[in-house]
Amino acid sequence: MKSDDKADSHDRRARELTFGAELIRAGASDTPRTRFRLWAPSRAAVRVEFEYEGSASVVEMTPTGDGWFEGQGACGAGTRYRYRLDGDLAVPDPASRFQPDDVHGPSEVIDPLAYRWQHPEWRGRPWEQMVIYELHVGALGGYANVARRLPQIAQLGATAIELMPLNDFSGRRNWGYDGVLPYAPDSAYGRPEDLKALIDRAHELGLAVLIDVVYNHFGADGNYLAQYAKAFFREDVATPWGPAIDFRRTEVREFFLENALYWLHEYRFDGLRIDAVHAIDDDGWLRELSGRVRESTEPGRHIHLVLENERNTASLLQGHFDAQWNDDAHNTLHVLLTGEHEGYYRAYFDRPIAKLARVLSEGFVYQGEPSPIHDGAPRGEPSAQLPPTAFVMFLQNHDQIGNRAFGERLRTLCAPQALLAATALLLLSPQIPMLFMEEEFGSTQPFLYFTDYAGELAEAVREGRRREFAKFSAFTDPERRARIPDPNAVQTFALSSPPTEEEPNAGRGEREAWLHFYRSALAVRAKLIAPRLRGTRSLGVTLLRTAAGHDANGLLARWRLGDGETLSIALNLSSDTLAFDQRPEGRVIFETPPRVRDSVEGYQLPGYSCVAWLSGDVNAFALAHDARARTLGGNDA
Repeated sequence: MKSDDKADSHDRRARELTFGAELIRAGASDTPRTRFRLWAPSRAAVRVEFEYEGSASVVEMTPTGDGWFEGQGACGAGTRYRYRLDGDLAVPDPASRFQPDDVHGPSEVIDPLAYRWQHPEWRGRPWEQMVIYELHVGALGGYANVARRLPQIAQLGATAIELMPLNDFSGRRNWGYDGVLPYAPDSAYGRPEDLKALIDRAHELGLAVLIDVVYNHFGADGNYLAQYAKAFFREDVATPWGPAIDFRRTEVREFFLENALYWLHEYRFDGLRIDAVHAIDDDGWLRELSGRVRESTEPGRHIHLVLENERNTASLLQGHFDAQWNDDAHNTLHVLLTGEHEGYYRAYFDRPIAKLARVLSEGFVYQGEPSPIHDGAPRGEPSAQLPPTAFVMFLQNHDQIGNRAFGERLRTLCAPQALLAATALLLLSPQIPMLFMEEEFGSTQPFLYFTDYAGELAEAVREGRRREFAKFSAFTDPERRARIPDPNAVQTFALSSPPTEEEPNAGRGEREAWLHFYRSALAVRAKLIAPRLRGTRSLGVTLLRTAAGHDANGLLARWRLGDGETLSIALNLSSDTLAFDQRPEGRVIFETPPRVRDSVEGYQLPGYSCVAWLSGDVNAFALAHDARARTLGGNDA
């Protein structure tokens, strides 16, 4: 453990911050004290006002140079406090560990060592074992309710959950990307100890826990930084959320670097997914972040760093970050499944099956080629040298559903047989699969963009969102745009919240059939593919054609796995039967629809199908009894 982490025993953890409110550890009989530290270079005087055990106190903070103010108060855990700036403006702590009364209320002094971890021996999971399940804590009812769902998620075959952003936002509901206090898990979901209990329970079940962090912008309500630290933001660069955060400044860099270490060590998260790093626009800082995380991690512990990066900067994935969300994979598959071609899908509409072939063999579609949605500018770097596990593949996630006007899931946009075939590819390819909550049930429930703003801001958000869709052909009619759900309406959040286990479920049999499909494919992955993933390399992809020799939306991909065996996956996302020139060797380990292998024996791949083979000595008994490879309504593989 590094010197800036604290523990009074193996089962307690704290990250000592160089700013914010830090308890001063002393003898048990001593009066508790807390050190307060704030960077406020735009202000001349700062004091901290706090209430402790029913008494109110004020401490004048001392300037210590370079815009820093520091002071100590005779108070302990549970203290509510604010900073008073130049005698007028009262603000919460930007490094607040908890905001019991939302973003405009006082901060609370938290004692991180008060929580006793029940599974301190947990060391995480190797990256090759990851099957990620993305979820929204608020939509699932808070930390305690998510904890109750964890056994079900583990039984599905997921090995990690990824929590959408938790940092404190304005109001009681938000889709996660409008937070303003990066260190404070939002009180709408529970207290800090409830979040730790959720992580503890996940570790007990063998689930790693990732958190989505947003370092590229702040939300529209509750961010006071510009009023006392103008230098936190750039004056020369604007973003859709306002002035860009100035990562050239040491104080800014450290604020977010410490945040990453705080989540990983005080809360024992197993990794970070870093949102929209292209908007940070500082690859040097990203490399510094990776280095700081790696050097702070004790030997034997698995911590994973994942990027979302529109720029497809493959070099960041060589020795710095474990993987990147592969939007190219999603966008290509979405076009193949739905035929949509507006917005960013325009860049994938030309020969999408060839683009999918590049995804499966090389990772990114755009590796320096001009992009039609980037004004023809080059996008990306060569990625063929990277292992398949450097890419997180998904068919659905919060962005690709929540950024749709009506939040539709794929189940409502394409034929179910085609979706099953694409899902088989997702779950069995060597790229790391990620699911979005409830997709394993074939859910048709929307997931919408939701907020909890009031007044003029609520009106601006509602109308702004409707204007965003005016450029799409389906929303040229103002009356149709007016039907786009209001993000601030309680009903919008309710529509996005899956039913609890106690609520009756229509179509339960269908839900169970979808669940069986996912469990079966993930059992095959866990048994036969994941143990062989380290060292996997592509052997190339062949495009399939119709019997008449015409192009079609089908392919055959092969990979040499780490132990020398060959994984082959044939996929047909068209309604036509496609022809093989050469059938893969090995045993069929998964198929959809049932018994499609009979057609494959005749060098034919029926419409909307997917078949996976593994060469070498596949233990048939283990496959039949440990990893039931049943497809939806089908037979064992």
